[in-house]
Order: sequence, then C-alpha cells, then structure tokens
Amino acid sequence: MDRANIAEGTPFLLSPRFEYDVELNGFFKGLRMSAAPRTTRAGYACDLARFLTFLWVARGGRSWRDATEDDHVAYLVWRRRDPAGPRVAGSTWNREVAAVNQFYRWALSRGLVNANPIPQRLAGVVPSGWHRGGGSGGRVPATYSHDGATERVQWLPPVSYRQWRDVGLRGFGADGLPDRRFRGRWAARNALFADLMVRTGLRLSEQASLSVFEVPTDAGGVRGYQRFWLPAAIAKGGSARWVYVPSSLVAELAVYASVDRAEVVATARRASRYGRMRQPLVVADAARPVVSVAGQPGSRHQVAVAKLDPVERRSALVDNGDGPEPAAFWLGEDGMPLSVPSWKGIFAAANVRCRGRGVDVACHPHMLRHTFAVVTLEQLQRGHLAALAGFTAEQRGHYVRVFGDPLDWVRRRLGHRSLTSTMVYLHALAELEMHTRMALVPDEWEDPASCGLDDTEVPAAGAP
Repeated sequence: MDRANIAEGTPFLLSPRFEYDVELNGFFKGLRMSAAPRTTRAGYACDLARFLTFLWVARGGRSWRDATEDDHVAYLVWRRRDPAGPRVAGSTWNREVAAVNQFYRWALSRGLVNANPIPQRLAGVVPSGWHRGGGSGGRVPATYSHDGATERVQWLPPVSYRQWRDVGLRGFGADGLPDRRFRGRWAARNALFADLMVRTGLRLSEQASLSVFEVPTDAGGVRGYQRFWLPAAIAKGGSARWVYVPSSLVAELAVYASVDRAEVVATARRASRYGRMRQPLVVADAARPVVSVAGQPGSRHQVAVAKLDPVERRSALVDNGDGPEPAAFWLGEDGMPLSVPSWKGIFAAANVRCRGRGVDVACHPHMLRHTFAVVTLEQLQRGHLAALAGFTAEQRGHYVRVFGDPLDWVRRRLGHRSLTSTMVYLHALAELEMHTRMALVPDEWEDPASCGLDDTEVPAAGAP
C-alpha cells in the first residue's frame, strides 16, 4: 500500500496522451476490483483499455464518458466480423463485453456517465461459458455472442501430444529420433513442465507459481500417485484443491530439482543475484515455510508461503543453510523464477520448431489442460462402467453415492465450481473414442489389384 492508499498490483490506465484519469482509474480501486485476484484485475484492465483505445482511434478521439451504443456496435463489428479485424472467438468477445459492462455499470452508479453504451436485455437461461458481467437486476448485455458456449474444445490425442513434445520441446526429428543439430539446453525441464500440465490439468499460471514447498520431489519408492495441495492464493478463482502427480513424474521432478535447478541456483549464488534482489521475502527456516512481511509502520507479521500470491512468490527466497535460493520451483537460466509470458514463449517456439520439421501439430498451454480433462474422463468412464457392469440397479446407485462419478472427479481436479463447466468435455469423448476406432482401420482398403489377382480370379458375390 503506498501513500495514496493504492494497493500494490492495482492496474491503471493512461490516455494516448499519457494522462491519468482519476475518475476512470477509481474503478480499479473499488471494493469489487480490490477483492479480485491480480490476474482478474489485469484482465479487466486489458479488456477495458482495448475498448477505450478503439474509441480514441476509430471513433474520432471519443472519451469514455461520451461512448454510445453505436460505438459499442461498431466495436462489435470490428472485433468479430470485419475482414480486417481480429475476428475474436465468441468466448473472448463475451469476456470483453463482461469487463466493459462491469465498468460502465460502476460508472453509471457513481454518476460519471449518463448511460451504459452496452445495450441490455432481461437475463434468461445462459449457456455454459457465458459471462453475466456481474450485473444486477436480472439484466445482461444484449450483445453477448451465441457461439461462446459451443466452440470446440481444443485437445491433443496422447500420440499427437508426445509428438509435439518430442519434436518441439525435446528437439527430436519428425522421425522420432534425436536431432544432433538441436541446441536447446533446457529441453528436459520444458518437456517435464508440459508433462506435468498434461497429467494434472493445472493452469499455466497455477503451475508456474508453484513453490519448492508444494511440488513433490521425494519418489521414495511410492507407486501410483502422490498428491499436493494447490493453495487458494495461486489457484484461479481461489479453487484450492488436491493435485495428483504420477510417481513417474515425481521421479523426474526430483531429478530436475537436484540437477538442472540446483545448477542454475549455484550459478546465481556465485553471481550474487539473490543478494541484489530488492526487498525479498525470506523463509529463514525451510522446515517452517513462512516469511516476514511489513505491516503497519514499524511492525512486521508472519505470512505462510501458501498464502503468497504469484507476484509475491517471485520475490520469495529460502535460506537453507547453503545460501539463498528462490522459493519458486521453476527457474530460468539466470536462476530466477520463470514468468508466465516466458512459458508462453517456450510453447510458441516449440510450435515454430514443429512447423519447421514438417510436423503438423501445434499446442498452447491451455490445450494441455483440455487434453488432461478429455483423456482422464475417458479412462475413468471406462473403468467406471466396467465396475458397474455386474451390479444391480441398487448396487450401482450405492456405488455412485459412495465413490461419485468420473465427471465430478475431473471437475474437482480442474477446480471448476460447477459440473456445467466440466460437461463441455463430454462432447470431446466421442472424438477420442473415434480416434481409437480409426486406428483399427487399415491405411488402404484391400482391392483385387493390391492382392495380385486378375478379374478371372475374383470370387463372385456370395461365393464361399
């Protein structure tokens, strides 16, 4: 908190003339925005800035105070339909409308504008994936997209994922063999990061924020899965939950921690990088993961690492007796925590490499979360049906009441608040099943020519 009582991490907008509008930026200091996660606040700021920039550039320098319904409709046409525009997806448009609508509801309630430029309609049954914009009075934006909830789920069959990972991240050739020309030093770390995402369903921001106190690295001969608790401070929407990690990945995480990560930490210590960090949050005892945080003038209080948000975690250090090191688990070559944009860049570079090697597979981080959901749901559903096969109706009902159903288990692993959000993956199960069945279809249908037969040797229809 600074002298103007603005919390650290509060976004703000500047006009094209680099002017700070006190009334406009009051939106981000309000109760609703102050209580929202940093990523949510940043997302609202970006969506609002995009609309206000459109007003300035395409609508004759119009101020946010003077925006009209015509301006909003023009923005809709440009964002979604204009051949020269970005043509954003329905879900993206719905998110943007929700953010701008929330801002104008706030501005209208404070008398800063005379009308909301976004037309409203009475709320009805809204398909999954739509945003209501936090409005009240049963009214929602009338310009919500009707295709926001029906866009296909992008995911990769396991074979395609492994090909993308091996070629894009590990540097293999399209033939599946190591490429001697590949010079990527951090191939093992990057492939492990992707493997953890696709096997746990973690979001990119969640996984990138994990600390050494959460990631399991003690294989200890345990088979099956190990679990760790994802704290609410770094889980989207506060969806704290258990995360299950296959034992094979735990062993690889242990190798990364003891080899690659240890190497960059040692190099950073020799370069005194950690000593130059500004106001780090230090864990003095690794057995007790708490940091000392400044409170009121002259006072300090203890905060558990589990309660630190992603930004605070980037400045957290652990003093384990050998010297300081980041509390963050995933580190870059300089020994500092890797940011979300850095990971996105790694995925983008992998896609470029795949294209360069003639591999027609591309992947973005959230696609791995979708892949986890679809593949895990299919596997659990198959086992669930097998378990119920020999049961009576009463036994089946008892089994479901005790053990739940696969869809709800996947919902909890993904951190969804409602099954409605998870049900979107049901539509992809048929596609996964078809991938399995199509693998049984031969590449070429047999015909007489391919069998070396002439017309006289072809059996007549119905002949034995």
